Amino acid sequence: MRLQVVAILFGLVLTNIALAERADRDKPIHIEADRATVEDVQRKDANRVSIFTGNVKLTQGTLIIRAEKVILKEDIDGLRYVTALGNLVSFRQKREGLDEYIEGWSRRVEFDNNADKIELFREGRLKRGEDEVQGDYISYNTTSEFFQVIGSKERGDETGPDSRVRVVIQPKKKSDEPDSVMP
Repeated sequence: MRLQVVAILFGLVLTNIALAERADRDKPIHIEADRATVEDVQRKDANRVSIFTGNVKLTQGTLIIRAEKVILKEDIDGLRYVTALGNLVSFRQKREGLDEYIEGWSRRVEFDNNADKIELFREGRLKRGEDEVQGDYISYNTTSEFFQVIGSKERGDETGPDSRVRVVIQPKKKSDEPDSVMP
């Protein structure tokens, strides 16, 4: 019950956080890495899989992912699924129509382009401006704007470093409130 309340509260406070730059998905993917294994032929019954290792930087439009290892899967329709792994994977992406970015960090990040879903596993942290959420597992759907944050205890790993969910929500200025108060 408390978990649902946190997910709903965070979703209400950070509305539109998941509205990533929509044009990004139509941009080419650029990848830099120390090593690459690329499966160039796609079979009708399987995904094409490419593996990049060593100081990987993946860029697609405003999206930037940095990791030690990136696994890129593409199905017959060209839809992409990305798994990024590392001591701490980072990603950053501009929000649609705003001069603001979404930033995240965790040990594993999974992007499902087909489901418009991003998941952070192990030591997850998601930040927009000064608002932030931390947990063992963070999931958000970029279309429905639904967030879910789970601590390691809820996931059955009571020894994990993120046993509880942590949320920081900064107070918002009222639009008619002056920037400073003069005595």
